Amino acid sequence: MPAAFAVLIGAQLLGEVMQRVLHLPLPGPVIGMFLLAVALLIPCKSWVARRDNEVSALEQASSSLIANMGLLFIPAGVGIVTELAVLKRDWLPILMGLLVSTVLGLVVTGLVMHHITRRAAHPDAEASVLNPGGSL
Repeated sequence: MPAAFAVLIGAQLLGEVMQRVLHLPLPGPVIGMFLLAVALLIPCKSWVARRDNEVSALEQASSSLIANMGLLFIPAGVGIVTELAVLKRDWLPILMGLLVSTVLGLVVTGLVMHHITRRAAHPDAEASVLNPGGSL
């Protein structure tokens, strides 16, 4: 399990390094999460391999982090409390940003899910769009 935590932390570190070196507009942990997702798509027996019902070390480490996620919000809560003066001064732009980003996130998620479920329900529709004549 320590190796699995090293993989998770290493992905975050790599994301931070890439963000700073390449001046990317995304946060380092998001880049690291994307890199980890891409790495998990590559077949590698060492970190994702398992036999029948055996759980991999990476799954165990991830599950334990998710199970204790509430503890991970404590530093964020302390940060908010320490910045109450900023919240009091700029409450309206912060509130508007939260509302707009939440609605935008819901709309995009809904549209993506609608598109994916429509494609899954009609797999032949995609083939007819790609090849309207029916022959190559």
